[in-house]
Amino acid sequence: MASSSSSSRTWRYRVFTSFHGPDVRKTFLSHLRKEFICNGITMFDDQGIERGQTISPELTQGIRESRISIVVLSKNYASSGWCLNELVEILECKEDVGQIVMTVFYGVDPSDVRKHTGEFGIAFRGGSRCMGGGAHPPLIAFDETCAGKTEDERRRWIQALKDVGNIAGEHLQNWDTESKMIEKIARDVSNKLNATPARDFEDMVGLEAHLKKIQSLLHLDLEDEAMILGICGPAGIGKTTIARALHSRLSSSFQLTCFMENLRGSYNGGLDEYGLKLQLQEQLLSKILNQNGMRIYHLGAVPERLCDQKVFIILDDVDDLKQLEALANETNWFGPGSRIIVTTEDQEILEQHDIKNTYHVDFPTKEEACKIFCRYAFRRSLAPCGFVQLAERVTELCSNLPLGLRVMGSTLRGKKEGDWEGILHRLENSLDQQINGVLRVGYDTLHKDDQYLFLLIAFFFNYQDGDHVKIMLSDSNLDVSLGLKTLAYKSIIQIANDGNIVMHKLLQQVGREAVQLQDPKIGKILIDTDEICDVLENGSGSRSVMGISFDISTIQDGVYISARAFKKMCNLRFLNIYKTRCDGNDRVHVPEDMGFPPRLRLLRWDVYPGKCLPRTFNPEYLVELKLQHNKLEKLWEGTQRLTNLKKMDLTESRKLKELPDLSNATNLEQLTLVSCKSLVELPSSIGNLHKLEWLLVGLCRNLQIVPSHFNLASLERVEMYGCWKLRKLVDISTNITTLFITETMLEEFPESIRLWSRLHTLRIQGSLEGSHQSGPDIKKIPDCIKYLHGLKELYIVGCPKLVSLPELPSSLTILQASNCESLETVSLPFDSLFEYLHFPECFKLGHEARRVIIQQSLLACLPGSIIPAEFDHRAIGNSLTIRSNFKEFRMCVVVSPRKLMNGPLFCRIHINGFPLDENIVQYFYIRTAHLCISHTELLDKYGWLEQDNEISFEFSTSSHEVDIIECGVQILMDKTGRS
Repeated sequence: MASSSSSSRTWRYRVFTSFHGPDVRKTFLSHLRKEFICNGITMFDDQGIERGQTISPELTQGIRESRISIVVLSKNYASSGWCLNELVEILECKEDVGQIVMTVFYGVDPSDVRKHTGEFGIAFRGGSRCMGGGAHPPLIAFDETCAGKTEDERRRWIQALKDVGNIAGEHLQNWDTESKMIEKIARDVSNKLNATPARDFEDMVGLEAHLKKIQSLLHLDLEDEAMILGICGPAGIGKTTIARALHSRLSSSFQLTCFMENLRGSYNGGLDEYGLKLQLQEQLLSKILNQNGMRIYHLGAVPERLCDQKVFIILDDVDDLKQLEALANETNWFGPGSRIIVTTEDQEILEQHDIKNTYHVDFPTKEEACKIFCRYAFRRSLAPCGFVQLAERVTELCSNLPLGLRVMGSTLRGKKEGDWEGILHRLENSLDQQINGVLRVGYDTLHKDDQYLFLLIAFFFNYQDGDHVKIMLSDSNLDVSLGLKTLAYKSIIQIANDGNIVMHKLLQQVGREAVQLQDPKIGKILIDTDEICDVLENGSGSRSVMGISFDISTIQDGVYISARAFKKMCNLRFLNIYKTRCDGNDRVHVPEDMGFPPRLRLLRWDVYPGKCLPRTFNPEYLVELKLQHNKLEKLWEGTQRLTNLKKMDLTESRKLKELPDLSNATNLEQLTLVSCKSLVELPSSIGNLHKLEWLLVGLCRNLQIVPSHFNLASLERVEMYGCWKLRKLVDISTNITTLFITETMLEEFPESIRLWSRLHTLRIQGSLEGSHQSGPDIKKIPDCIKYLHGLKELYIVGCPKLVSLPELPSSLTILQASNCESLETVSLPFDSLFEYLHFPECFKLGHEARRVIIQQSLLACLPGSIIPAEFDHRAIGNSLTIRSNFKEFRMCVVVSPRKLMNGPLFCRIHINGFPLDENIVQYFYIRTAHLCISHTELLDKYGWLEQDNEISFEFSTSSHEVDIIECGVQILMDKTGRS
């Protein structure tokens, strides 16, 4: 078989028709050709080609250059050797290049075609006798048709008729009218042509997933009603690109189509409302009816002209409700089966127009964003060696915004690695004009209160949840609930599905330029370095100042804060003093008698220079306290009123010797203590924090004492790592869902582990590489772990004395046991299929443990250099090709690093020469040869799986220091994922 791909070929014609002229040319075929012309489908024209007994070169070329062949099987079709030769050529094309073959049984029965019976058989046999016998089917000696033909040619004709008779098609006797059948054939041809990959959009990362979801919302199978669908999302997210791809893919299924692009601002002309609506309707009808300069004189023109037409209309970038009222006020303006798509940044417009069927375009994942950037910067899905970290830096700079990623990628394309640093530094300090213009549009349309709320989020509450923002602004004059809803509607911030997480996606450049628009009556935000330095040094604080956001890395000389600087700022609520450059220089100096504002709700101060907060410090109204990289030895004296405090972060408080009494912090939800190296004891008052949800204690190397009573009802997540003097884990909340105990000298688990019924994730880890501490002394995981029926993920890393794993719960889906050099046996639930079994650097694994790991996982990693027998398609090197019409596969690769490998393994799959997206199949941290097993399920987007496909797999890594020795593939045969 030829290996050329139907999806990568250039087709000269859309359709080739094989037919018997006297039967159908002046009737059925002429009507079919007219219907195809109306639908924009080109058909090979055989007029002028002289017919004879052998198929002409022109016809052979016409067949091979057509995407689809339609065989019209009429009563006298088989009487023509010309037709039969065409048929043989068509079926060879189907086999060789994946040509689509459709059939029409025009007054004949499919069984008569297969068996050469009825009138069809009479025409085929020509009234002649049968010849042949024995083990072979009888050969027919037909008079005129087969005169002079060899036995091989006759056999090929018979087999071709049998094959084509088995291809399901349209049967005239099943239809009331021929015209309806022809409409159905044209629609089917359009659908099959549309299923061919669109070259214009094949490189758009994540586009296919968007299209699949939107097409399910469009319910294209419902032909009895029209429908309007809204697509919303922030500027630059890709709404227009998605709409154009939909228009390209679906247009041929509709009678009339129109893409009304860039409607933004179209309602701001000098005409009155009626005149503007007339103007919009004239534009729509001119485009959809292909009549330039059309004039209309009343607003009923659209429904009058389109109410009986099946139309597909895109209204792109709508920013005013009146645009929808003018162009698509009612669904009954359009004929049955019509689909209207509206793209907008403002979800509220869709709700006001009662469009409930909406699709929100979310920001791409970090992996997708990096892939988008790389497509534009390097013309490939992944950054080449040396550019990986730079690509990640750009992705973060663009906040995963597709427009920004495309612009940045084009800007940096072709630049040398050494040139990137200067370009990135300039871009980080001066937003690209094109991106800036797009982002400003959404901000400028906001009410002044909502603009101010956005600025507060941008500079003080970035990535905080909505409830936290509401608490912070509970004593302001802003309607925060309404403002958050408006910002989400306008897609200027994104609120996650649970309605909690608020993430500002406009870059702070927009906010910096917009600060001047603030209303002093609401409150002023200070962000200008010179202005802040003047206020702090001279005490010229204003009563209107509500927030200060100050990057102390931007000042050249030190700033000496006046003792009275904050006293005049009686309305200051949010103080954010941060440092973006860690250069060791202390640029801020505070007096001992400095006073803080009395109603401060947010205090974030990097590198706070004092040993203790001022004695006049009053945290009564404080909601968040974040003091990182400081010189504090203690926070304050005595017991303070902390009833509003929800978050407390003391990361890198290296000299902090003790925590204050937290008895009154009854609403504290998060407590973070990282690198508090002088801290020896956690106070017993932590036992009173009944609303504490998350406790993070990391790298507190001298911590030895924790309260014995830790059973807090709300505590769900505990992370303790690098606490090398901590030997015993006390009883923890029975409601805990996540527990990380890493880099400790933990010797045993508490008996209460059997009560942790809600535990979802458990991580136990030894010391990090390069530390002077040995791993933990854990030799055994308690047997009662099998009763933790909520446990999904178990990670055991760097436990050198662990020999075996006990019976594990059937709920487990992910198991990792890394660098457990003594581990020999693993007991897994019988016949469970795991998502991930990861055993790098576990060299003593026994035969049975290896068998279970290899056979019971979709993704796996373990030491080894020989491809297991299950992977029966194998090749030396990093690529192999198979033929299959199945869609699920497991892949195995032998990876051999020349030194420590820390990075991803990639796989690119081609189907019939057409490349699919390159995917990361695993991440590794290994030093020797390992087996890497992964799983893939191909999406049947283009009907590939209905045929025998040539599928190639190519594996690669981001490092030149890694060799891929061998690879193998296992075909999964059934729905359970088991072969």
